[in-house]
Order: sequence, then C-alpha cells, then structure tokens
Amino acid sequence: MRVAVISDVHGNAFALDAVLRQLRQASPDLILNLGDQVEGVADPARAAQTQAELAQAGALEVRGNNEEKLWPDGRRSALSRSFGEWLSGKVDAPALARLAALPLTVSALDGELLACHGTLESAWHSLLWVWQHEGEGQNRGQGFYRSRDPREVRAHLEPFGAGVVVCGHTHRPGATRVGDTLLVNAGAVSDQVDGDPRARWTLLERRAGAWSVDFRAVPYDVEAAVRWAETHSPFGAFVSGMLRNATFDGRGVGEGR
Repeated sequence: MRVAVISDVHGNAFALDAVLRQLRQASPDLILNLGDQVEGVADPARAAQTQAELAQAGALEVRGNNEEKLWPDGRRSALSRSFGEWLSGKVDAPALARLAALPLTVSALDGELLACHGTLESAWHSLLWVWQHEGEGQNRGQGFYRSRDPREVRAHLEPFGAGVVVCGHTHRPGATRVGDTLLVNAGAVSDQVDGDPRARWTLLERRAGAWSVDFRAVPYDVEAAVRWAETHSPFGAFVSGMLRNATFDGRGVGEGR
C-alpha cells in the first residue's frame, strides 16, 4: 500500500505541477490532500482545478484553516479580506464553495489512517510543533517552530486509536511515533519555512504491516511562479520574497484570520 500526501499548495500551480509529475511516477494507491489549497497567488485558479481533478479521481481531502476563511465572516483581518476579494475574482464561486465544505478529518484503510490539516480537532492548531514568535507588530511572523510537549500530543492522539495520523499546516516535514501511532507531518507544496524553496510531498508505504515514510523535495520554477504573482496580483512583491527566500518572515504565522 502506497499513500501519497500533499498539503499546503497555497495556490501555487507551478509547485503543484512539479510535485504531481514526481508523485505520479510513484504510482500511489491513494492520494491525500491536507488542505490550504488555493490561498496564494501563483495561479490559484489552475491550482484549484488541478486539485479538483485529483479529488474527482479519488483523492481524499480535508479542509485547512484557509478553507475556513471561505466561510461566511471567516476573514477577519483587513489584509485577509483584501486577499479574499482578489481570490474570488480568480477562482470561481462553486470551486470556493466546494473547498469551504470539506471535512475537518478523513479516515482511510478501515480507520488505520487518519488525516487532518492541523490537529484532529482544529485546522488552526498543530500537532508536532508550535510557532515561537520572536517579533512584534509587522515582524510578528518572525520566529521558529518548537516541539510540542509530547504528553500533549499523546493525549490528543490516543483516543482515536489510529495506526497513522497525517497532518500539514506547519510547512515542516517530520515524523515521530507516539505510543502505537505513527505521526507524520507532510510538509508543504508551497511557502517553505526552512530556507529551501523546493516543493514538498510525502510518500507513505506499508509493507508486511509496517509503515515507512519518505519525504520528497522537488525543484520547480520559482521564478515563473513569482512572475505570475507579480503580473496578475497586487501581492507580487510580498510573495516573491516568501517563495525565493523560503521563510515565513513577515507572514504573520498563527495570527488568526
């Protein structure tokens, strides 16, 4: 059994194209998409269409915190509302409505595998790490991820009894074992945090009842993504720095909506 996991495409069709070329060569039995599909400015309409086609072909999806921004009154900050107005002019209303209606979690393989965006109870929180702020005001996005108390993680996962839990949201790939559960963060297709701009995805494989995890990093045409953002959106300067530098500086990680 091979399960391919993508997460946090953030409207970057260029990164998604590169990931899917490699992913399809792996011939997975199942594809999971862990949310935050279109909230970005590197051709989000094409990114939305590509992910909808994956779902039509059988990929399982959950909503991310950015899908919850598509709910009524889901956008609270001025910047978020401004971005939502622009996005609604690029991605049609039925596509956005489909994303807003995605479930918080999905179960696969007779309950052996559970998938979510952040945690199994919230799309806004995270399982493996929490963001440690170092800046204030406009610099509040500066900081780093620190490990969450492993006792908190175990208390959250144990009631579900899953063999594997996969999540996204933090844009940082990693895995650990918590009790009898393998916990995997798939990383992000777009908007990296570690200084490496390559797109990420994860391949899970079960052999003889045991799961292994293969984290993949895929080069893509970052400059083409930046050119699209600069040509077609008012957010190009902001996005160009984020994609090229592959950091969250200035993004406002964890700052609500």
